Amino acid sequence: MYAVRQWSVRHARGLNAFYRGFESILVALHPLWKRLGYQRLERPVAAVERSVKGLLFDCRMCGQCILSSTGMSCPMNCPKNLRNGPCGGVRANGHCEVRPEMKCVWTEAVAGSARIPGGMEALRQVQVAVDQRLQGRSSWLRVVRQRVGDPK
Repeated sequence: MYAVRQWSVRHARGLNAFYRGFESILVALHPLWKRLGYQRLERPVAAVERSVKGLLFDCRMCGQCILSSTGMSCPMNCPKNLRNGPCGGVRANGHCEVRPEMKCVWTEAVAGSARIPGGMEALRQVQVAVDQRLQGRSSWLRVVRQRVGDPK
């Protein structure tokens, strides 16, 4: 998984462009999702999302995906679950202090963000703390509802 995760960061520009297109399609399908019922769709969509994002990004299904803001490097892979930058323990070689065999998620995030247009600016935005109640839920469906202004 780690090798695929690194591949995803190296190909952040293409993956980000693909996701933007995919997101547009999901938003365009909002009337269908609404008719079928978001609650009914939650489980199957979350299962597909878990499979796809698990493979590509080693996703932890926090329900509040910020991959586009972190250069396709999932901050939930940080052993300390830091969402707004590295801790003070990043080693000189860019590796994690907790898991020395792994590059710091935030070192990867900076590299990936540099490949995405506007990525470095997105990386500078402060992220809110993780809402543990959303763990395991689909962030794709949540994004659609946010984009269309659906309050639920």
